Amino acid sequence: MPNFCAAPNCTRKSTQSDLAFFRFPRDPERCRIWVENCRRADLEAKTSDQLNKHYRLCAKHFEPAMVCKTSPYRTVLKDTAIPTIFDLTSHLRNPHTRHRKRIKELTEEDIRKIKERRLASSIEQLVSKKDAAVEDSTSTNEDEPQLSTEEREFREYLRSLFEVVVMLGKQSIPLVANKASEAEYKSNNFQALLDYRMNAGDEALRKRFAATAVNTEYISAAQLSQLLDVCENTVREEMLMEVRESRFFSLVTGDLIEFANEQHLPLFLRFVNQQNVLREELLDFMPFDGDESALVERLEAQLTERWGLSMEDCRGQAHRAIGTSTTKMKAVAVLLMEKYPLALHMPCSHMALNLHLANSLPFPNVQVVMETLRRIGAFFRTPLTQDELENAICTHYQKTEEKVTALKQSCGSGWTEQHNVFDVLLDLLPALLLCMDNIRDNDGGRFADAVRADAYSLSRILADFEIIVTIVLLKNVLTFTRAFGRNLQGETLDVFFAANSLTAVLHSLNEVSDNIDVYHEFWYEEAASAASVMEIPVTVPRLFLRKQRTAEMDEIQAEAYFKEYVTVPVVRGVIQEVEDMFSETNLKALKCLSLVPAVMGQMKFNTTEENYADVYCNDLPNPDTLPAELHCWRIKWKHRGKEVRLPATIHETLQLPDVKFFPNVNAFLKVLSTLPVLKLEGNKSDTVSERLQAYLDSMPAKQWNKSLVLLNINTHVKHDLDVMVDKYCRLYSEEDPEAEAEFEEAAEEDAVMK
Repeated sequence: MPNFCAAPNCTRKSTQSDLAFFRFPRDPERCRIWVENCRRADLEAKTSDQLNKHYRLCAKHFEPAMVCKTSPYRTVLKDTAIPTIFDLTSHLRNPHTRHRKRIKELTEEDIRKIKERRLASSIEQLVSKKDAAVEDSTSTNEDEPQLSTEEREFREYLRSLFEVVVMLGKQSIPLVANKASEAEYKSNNFQALLDYRMNAGDEALRKRFAATAVNTEYISAAQLSQLLDVCENTVREEMLMEVRESRFFSLVTGDLIEFANEQHLPLFLRFVNQQNVLREELLDFMPFDGDESALVERLEAQLTERWGLSMEDCRGQAHRAIGTSTTKMKAVAVLLMEKYPLALHMPCSHMALNLHLANSLPFPNVQVVMETLRRIGAFFRTPLTQDELENAICTHYQKTEEKVTALKQSCGSGWTEQHNVFDVLLDLLPALLLCMDNIRDNDGGRFADAVRADAYSLSRILADFEIIVTIVLLKNVLTFTRAFGRNLQGETLDVFFAANSLTAVLHSLNEVSDNIDVYHEFWYEEAASAASVMEIPVTVPRLFLRKQRTAEMDEIQAEAYFKEYVTVPVVRGVIQEVEDMFSETNLKALKCLSLVPAVMGQMKFNTTEENYADVYCNDLPNPDTLPAELHCWRIKWKHRGKEVRLPATIHETLQLPDVKFFPNVNAFLKVLSTLPVLKLEGNKSDTVSERLQAYLDSMPAKQWNKSLVLLNINTHVKHDLDVMVDKYCRLYSEEDPEAEAEFEEAAEEDAVMK
């Protein structure tokens, strides 16, 4: 039933306009003013309840400042809104028209009363505002402690210090500059920036350090450490507030990083924020010492006791480990899943699955290949070495131009991190060895001694027949998982079909294992052929031969050795890794991606999410209504309009305004979105792991500082200097005995040096 506007000379109704319509207020006094302003004599006899129930005014009769749009679908009036905009004269231009909303003619007495009422109302509002302002100032003065002049100056001084620390982090400036020699004194960067600010007119710093000797450090190491800790904790707390609001998260760890000669594990958290955007943030670096149980306890303490999170809300974990740390992190993942079964262990979306599988194989020859790959990637990061590699490709394959073009494209930036890395490596091997030989010869004198030494070391490794066999084996075995891994890093539809294709992948790998003799023969011949091209002898590893002689065993042939000690273990290891990484629970979770409308459409809306929903049943707001809600969800998209496009990703689906009307589906999608195997959607900027690697590459390892790293990586996070000052004042007194002792000791050492 349409709403009609009660204002005179207004013919608007709700079915013909997008305007909002508002009921007359129930408050008798406010309602009387509305009626009086409308000049409707026929409304004066009605009660406020009658007017509220049967009469409306449209938004055109209120000042724009009085109308608030709280959402795209909801418009409200301020509590003090009074209608003041009316057309009281247009009916006079056509006196023959009769209108049921007759306008009341005002007498002089009516006009006088209206003026008096408006004047009284204005005075009353002015007095109430003054009283409110006085109360606010009084309450503010009571709540906020009065600071002395010394305290205010100290806080201004701290603010300047924090501003310098934040700038160091944001601009990737190390704390200490490189010294030309130990004998030459050179101020650290923090000290230099304090000097600069004082020269630029920072009174707070100038008052503090006006009488300090020139060569004396303004801030002791202990005080600087406190400043860094407060900055780091403030930034981290900003991110943790969003994680707590989101509740569900996944834990992701990265490659080990060394700070002050100690290895640390980067800790990332994935979560969906209140704007339904998937985020992955770097929150801390945890010392990587002790056994697996100690690491698990430290991780739990970090997340629960220090960060205030619950491990019961952790829905996934991924550990990007390399070398010897791989085995330890696999054990950590298993222990965490034993305690928290829903913290599903999955591969990380930042690393190609084939590289993840190869890194997880605990065989020395495989680990040598993986470490060599990392060294090759770093070696050819400079234009000079890359040009030399391309020249070697042209020289070796000079008779096949197509091969040259294909290899040049394949060995571009980041090729050592691609899904087909072992195929490219095998094709490049002859050119790689030729390139290393040319760099070692250094005919033009273009390469430094360190580069030549690296080239020599790499060529020795690549010229080992065992390494060639391992590369050939990894290339062929991981061919079966290449397409599967590429789909896992694709769009939501690709991931869904990858989860459904795992059975076929395992079937192929098991078929290889069952017929290992036949496959090994082909692969061994391929390795021997590649070795003959590079003039590398086919030999059994020297270490095995020595053990064989010591044990007085019968001499073993090369082909039999590589089958027993290389081919069979690698094939079985890959199968085991795939089965562990994609357990039944993991696959159930990935198959729930059929909730995304584009996947439902591809499946002709014949999906069965109910069969897998038990994984996250306790995470849903109303699990009992899930079947009915899923039915409505399918019907909504199945019978959509032709012009409506099906959302293709979780991110797109969560951004839909009406997804909130499906609370179980909404919760389901948010939990699924945090799984570390899924790529970061809706994020066009560099990932946090890429930003971290870029920072580490741009600065010498000796100058890394974990607090400054966190400030630099998280520049998008709010840096509130006043919060930092308050936190510092709560945690540390101005006169810290330990800091003062270190300060005096440093001053004495400087005096002795002078």
